[in-house]
Amino acid sequence: MKLLELHCDYVKYKPLKKALKSAPELSAAEKEGGKYEDCLVIFASFEKGDTDEVAAQAALEVKKNFGEVKAKTVLVYPYAHLSSDLASPDDATRLLNKFHAEVRKFCPEAGKSVFGYYKEFELKCKGHPLAELSKSIRAADVEGLGGREVKLKECVEEMVVSDSLKAEEKVKPRYYILSPDGSLVPAKEFNYSKNKDLAKFAGYETSKNRCYAQEPPHIALMKEHGIADYEPASDSGNLRWMPNGVLIKKSLEDAINGVCVDYGAMQVETPIMYDFEHPALKSYLNRFPARQYVVQSDEKKYFLRFAACFGQFLLNHDMVISYRNLPLKTYELTHYSFRREQHGELCGLKRLRAFTMPDMHTLCRDLDQAKEEFERQYRICVQWNTELGLPFEAAFRCQTQFFEENKEFYLGMVRKINKPVLLELFDERYAYFVTKFEFNFLDCADKASALSTVQIDVENAERYDLWYTDKDGSKRRPVILHASLSGGIDRVVYALLEKQAAVSAAKGTPMLPVWLSPTQIRLIPISANQNEYCEAALKEMLELGVRADFDDREETLQKKIRDAAKDWIPFVAVVGKREVESGNLSVTLRASNTKQDLTPVALARLTLNECRNKPLLKLSLDSRLSRRPVI
Repeated sequence: MKLLELHCDYVKYKPLKKALKSAPELSAAEKEGGKYEDCLVIFASFEKGDTDEVAAQAALEVKKNFGEVKAKTVLVYPYAHLSSDLASPDDATRLLNKFHAEVRKFCPEAGKSVFGYYKEFELKCKGHPLAELSKSIRAADVEGLGGREVKLKECVEEMVVSDSLKAEEKVKPRYYILSPDGSLVPAKEFNYSKNKDLAKFAGYETSKNRCYAQEPPHIALMKEHGIADYEPASDSGNLRWMPNGVLIKKSLEDAINGVCVDYGAMQVETPIMYDFEHPALKSYLNRFPARQYVVQSDEKKYFLRFAACFGQFLLNHDMVISYRNLPLKTYELTHYSFRREQHGELCGLKRLRAFTMPDMHTLCRDLDQAKEEFERQYRICVQWNTELGLPFEAAFRCQTQFFEENKEFYLGMVRKINKPVLLELFDERYAYFVTKFEFNFLDCADKASALSTVQIDVENAERYDLWYTDKDGSKRRPVILHASLSGGIDRVVYALLEKQAAVSAAKGTPMLPVWLSPTQIRLIPISANQNEYCEAALKEMLELGVRADFDDREETLQKKIRDAAKDWIPFVAVVGKREVESGNLSVTLRASNTKQDLTPVALARLTLNECRNKPLLKLSLDSRLSRRPVI
């Protein structure tokens, strides 16, 4: 059973004509439709295998949201478009009535739209964080459960949602635009004429509209390019990665590893699951805004980590740390982090339940040193995104008092990027940090996603009992920075693909940076007569370390060239009789759409020059296309 829950100022609908021949005739009142104000609208699709227990569990999910948003009433609206595996009309009607009856137990005035008719409807959705939710309730999750067990399931779901997340939903932030000249203007009053992307980002932040009207283009691209895809046998938000995707992902991972190690971070690995009842962890869970996966081993419950904080802080606790060691940076590339995002929030590579994240924590002597390192990490993040060619809009989120005491600190960073930023102020701290920044990428639908981020943490040194020995021999608590200098690696791939989708939409030529292109050079013979030369050129270039392949398939020349273009190959070398005789390759450079005659060695060196100071990994696919499976 699939649900889409919208908290609306109003909703109204009217049946127009039958969608099913078996649909019953309507009464005069039913023909008029209905209108509801301050209403929680439940669009529901009933699926094959759904049972009365599923309907009961769905009603409990709705009850929880109904209580949180404090709507006046509920409208149950049968809506077939949430699923492609629908129950039969008879079963759907029965389940609809059961679901409606369960909803009326906590909302006696709950309405129900008619089933089996085409209807027109109009609604106005509110903009708060809980106004748009989606859920999926599977029969396998509740099959055979009685009422007591269903209620227990609801209680467990409540338990693993942190207090911080609930508090964040209640916080009423204020939004401003902070400019390099020091002016601070309410976001609604700022003149965005020279900052169109900032206007889109500010609108996204303040409207809280996270829904996509259509599938983001990166999802089709990740499939077409053999990067990643959904795994039906796993939980939603857990993807499978194919060889091209692994190459891109591992290259980014190696690059950010290098950035962190060059910055002076110690790289570690820590467990992916932790005991719910560990005193420090139990306290921290309720100060981190995330939902957790829960696993059981023997009699104990464990949660899957949503970041590397736990392992790194426990490791820091066991260290002997002197003031001479500060700032002390500990770093892990998490394979994997887990956050049980709500089903409606999941979106391709943008938001996952299992993801890879570079996570670094810096122990600082005091707040002054924390601010120095915060600014250094900010500058590293600027450089990282600039080198990737990813445009971003910056946001600073601060406790009001901290901002007022440190305005010049923020202005220095705003002037570094020389453009206005979004400033969010909150009076009450709902989590462990007093401030953080994010670099947000705007995709093709003008939806924002946070990439790089750094936070100043003023709670966890005490929670994890972290100390360092100062000059005078006294014990002091450090101030902590949390940093993901690139953001989640999966999300970086999303941003790269969305950017190229925008390039394509603007009639440009999409391509990934050469160092991230799974195939950098493709050799295409005009006929089989040039195969031997292509084999020799391929061997020569592979020995120099570039990623080259040879299209030896029995296809037409035109198709091979089209396929190379579809694969965004940076350098395509067509080999005919002239090239064999001259020893050169006729190379099309995708970035400039120009042609050059180059020897295989010169082409390899040109490619290596494009990849200087970047990781250059090997692709785990055969270099002859005829030997590759279709992925």
